[in-house]
This record gives sequence, C-alpha cells and structure tokens, in this order.
Amino acid sequence: MGALEAFRPLAVSRRGGLAESWHGGAIAVVGAGGSAVASVGDPAVATFARSAAKPFQAIAMLGFGLSRWELDDADLALVCASHSGMPVHVARAAALLERAGLDEGSLRCGAHRPLDEDAARDLDRAGRLPGALENNCSGKHAGMLLACLAAEADRETYLDVDHPLQRRVLDEVARFAGLAPERVGIGVDGCGVPAFHLPLRALALAYARLAAPETVSRSPEHEGWVRRVHRAMTAAPEMVAGPGRFTTALMCATDGRLLAKEGAQGVYAVSLPDPGRGLVVKIADGGETCRDAVVLEALHQLDALSDAELLELAPYRSRTLRNWVGREVGDVVVDFRLRFV
Repeated sequence: MGALEAFRPLAVSRRGGLAESWHGGAIAVVGAGGSAVASVGDPAVATFARSAAKPFQAIAMLGFGLSRWELDDADLALVCASHSGMPVHVARAAALLERAGLDEGSLRCGAHRPLDEDAARDLDRAGRLPGALENNCSGKHAGMLLACLAAEADRETYLDVDHPLQRRVLDEVARFAGLAPERVGIGVDGCGVPAFHLPLRALALAYARLAAPETVSRSPEHEGWVRRVHRAMTAAPEMVAGPGRFTTALMCATDGRLLAKEGAQGVYAVSLPDPGRGLVVKIADGGETCRDAVVLEALHQLDALSDAELLELAPYRSRTLRNWVGREVGDVVVDFRLRFV
C-alpha cells in the first residue's frame, strides 16, 4: 500500500457550513502484548515519532546516568517536554544546567520563539531575542548533558547518532516498539538529536508498554526508570507542555491516568492503562487543525474518557474558525470510526 493510500478522512473544515478542506490521517491502537486493538487507515504506515519519542529518550537518560542527579518530578517532566518557553520552563531548564556548573551556551538545541504567546511578547517588549533555553526541547538537552556528565561521556558530541547516549536511546526506542534497532529509521530532529522513523503500530506498542513496563523491562531497575518517567509526566503535566495546550489539559483532566505526548508534523501518542494500550494518531499532511479533536474522538470511541472528562476537554473537541476581526466563519468537524479488531 502506498503512503497516500494508507490514510483515511478524519475531519473536514467548513466555512459557512460548506466543506473547504479535508483532513486525512491514520490511527493505530495496540495492546501492550503487541495485539492490534483498533485502527483507521493502515497502522503499518511509518512516520517520524519526533517529540513523541521523548519519554523513551528520558528512560535511556536515566539508565545512562541521569538517575544520579535525583531530579524531582517537575525536573524530569521538563526533560520529557515540548514546553511552551514560559518563564517557569526557562528557569527550571537553567537550574538543571546550573546544578552541573553549565549554562545556556552548553545547549546544542538552537533557539526559537517561545510557543507561549505571552512569553514571546514579553521577549519582544524587552528587546530580547529568544535563546536556547526558550527552545521547547531545552529540558531534554539539559537532561542529556547531565546524563553525560554522570557517565563521564563526551558532552561536545552528545547529539551525534554514534554517541553512546544516543545509541542507548535507539536501543530503548526499538525495545519498546518491538523492533530490531536496525529496523528503526534515523533522521535529524528539529533540535538536532536523532529522530526515529517507525510504523504507527510500533509507536503505539511503545506507548502501550509505558503503561505496562513489566512487559518490556529487562530488570527491576529498568522498570523503575519507566515508572519514574510515567509518574513525572503525569504528576507535572504543566511542565510537559504548558497552560492552554492540549497535552497538559488532557493529563490534568484525567488526573494523570493517561500519559500523552505530541510530536511535530501531526503526530500524537497516548498511553492508556488497565490494560496497557497505546494510541497513535498521524495527520497525513502534518497539520494540527484537527489533531486534538481527532485524538479526543478516538479516546471517546475507546471508552477511555468519562463524561466529566469529555466535558472538561470540550474546548479541544471542536474548533471554531474565525476571521481577522473575530467573527465566527466556520468550524472543524471530526468524522471517522475506529475499526476494532
């Protein structure tokens, strides 16, 4: 099956009640044992996990040496984050570096404007350009530097695919995804670290196993690292993304029962407990117009959300389109059905 044929319609954007744009994609739901649960389109279609790989990168960091730093939940959540670049995020990333005697200049992630609009405007008013600490991946990069220091590994080359930390990350991603490491495609992510290309069903399996680490962990110590990452992300969701963002809202609304993480280019992954299941959504063209609403509809069809949780998340279930003067001119409507196995 070709890539385009792997996708199915998921939502439509309407203007004045008339269809304007159609949004396609694919969905995979997999159990922690590897069995398929449900899908839309072809769950074998492959894409880059992008930032949805961050929990597994953090697990690898803990095993490489990060565990020696005794991070609290908010610290470790920031290591797993695509944060908004708010002052609270920037300050915590800077504090992580300071613990090791490092500063912003040690980060190799590059700089971009904060994802939070207020934080971006504050920089503008102060006449400051964003630095590496504002990068949404600064917590991850700080964690990698701390892990390298603990392991006495080279800090200057920590981004290289052949660096021992990055080799450990690849092994962790492959283990959770049920793949041999050589079956995982490698690219370069926006922040410079290796990015992982794998089938949606493999990424869904990886997220299922986050909720059931006993199915994949090779030792009690390793299982503890998995549970540590899970606890940190769900206990401090404001660090994983930020106020007003879907990832934080979803974990807050479910009181940490669900672990969720977005990736760039229309990727979204959720870890569901009891029994462990993983849900992955990929929007075909990488857009985010309908992504959050599609994720919520899939969770609804999986009976993974209560009525009260759906009500709390209602702002993300539908999207109103407005013109430049604020007038409501259209909406985005989700329309798909999961195919259960």
